[in-house]
Amino acid sequence: MGEIMATASAAGIEAMGFHGPTHYVDMAELAVARDVEPAKYTKGIGQTQMAVATPCEDTVTMATMAARKALHAFDIDPADIGTLIVGTETGVDHSKPVAVYVHELLGLKSNCRTFETKHACYGAMAGLTSATDWIMAGRARGRKALIVASDIARYGLRTAGEPTQGAGAVAMVVSDTPSLLRFDADVMGDYTRQVMDFWRPLYSKYAFADGHYSIQCYLDAFTGAFEDACSKVDDPQRFALDQLDAAFYHVPFVKMARKAHHRHWEAQLGEIGEAQLPAIAESFEQLVAPWLSLNAVVGNIYTGSLFLALMDYLRSGDAARAGKQVSLFSYGSGCGAAFALGHVGDSAHESAPLLDPQAELDNRVRLAIDEYETLTRATEDADSNEAPDPDPAQWNHSDGLFYVGTREHVRRYEML
Repeated sequence: MGEIMATASAAGIEAMGFHGPTHYVDMAELAVARDVEPAKYTKGIGQTQMAVATPCEDTVTMATMAARKALHAFDIDPADIGTLIVGTETGVDHSKPVAVYVHELLGLKSNCRTFETKHACYGAMAGLTSATDWIMAGRARGRKALIVASDIARYGLRTAGEPTQGAGAVAMVVSDTPSLLRFDADVMGDYTRQVMDFWRPLYSKYAFADGHYSIQCYLDAFTGAFEDACSKVDDPQRFALDQLDAAFYHVPFVKMARKAHHRHWEAQLGEIGEAQLPAIAESFEQLVAPWLSLNAVVGNIYTGSLFLALMDYLRSGDAARAGKQVSLFSYGSGCGAAFALGHVGDSAHESAPLLDPQAELDNRVRLAIDEYETLTRATEDADSNEAPDPDPAQWNHSDGLFYVGTREHVRRYEML
């Protein structure tokens, strides 16, 4: 007889880690350089700093370093990882997945299934839900899944999208002992529709976008995913805003979270009148705004933006949060979305110091605008076979994992 698999009673996030570029740009300085009022960037879209990747930092290096931090900080043996999924929309190869590079660089076992998921900014959530299903179905057999969201948002110098760039990776270990966050696996809401709101053809390094249309697609997707989640339970009050300790949304720029929260109210209550606007504003300040500080200084990291806000929340928790319910909404252009509920782990507050990337962020190098422009131009062809090998020392890299050039069409990485 075949082996009988025991299903897991719970699944969720056991560990998290963040890694971002070593350089950043001050958004007020960028605004002045672009003849724009600084408030348009700092208040209009809510960004104060923007992470900038050097030619030696890519999706692979950031994913690997974020994963190493999560495994090390939470004392997880790489041999226990049975599934590795990297969600990204900025891969390094049209065929070869980022995940297999990460698999090798982490030293994972050969029987660890490994793949990449792509659906714009929804890719990591797709991987996360797949891993949760894998565990709940009993196929994990005690092993854990490693999900990494890693991206570089690039739109080019002096483009409309320039102030919404960013880069970074968030790694999450998913298991049947979810000490940080347990998912309600039975109430996931989904939404998919083919739209041309944001895309990047195979021949282009930069994305194309219909900005206003994309915002509307995002909001419509929220309504669709929320309604689908509500349809799967007997009591939709489980999703009521007054039942939440925090609400997390995909954050391509900080101000988008405010628009999303307004739609959350509309999806729950129907048409909103002027009299309800103060209550919506108060709700936003309580449930959303406190957990956007990391997004504001890192910028858009596509697949990882939602989970960076979750890290912000978990790094500041205390014992009183144990068991509290939170919501998570993921949106990926094109488009796909999901709405989920989770509950804070009983011991999550004990791990708060392990989740805080503030020291790393404080040690970043601030770029003058001319330095930022030089660096950005240098990244445009750094990964081509004909380009000179990028030198980590040129960009003041002293330790970590870095991309060091392509020879005979083979990418190479080096640990300093």
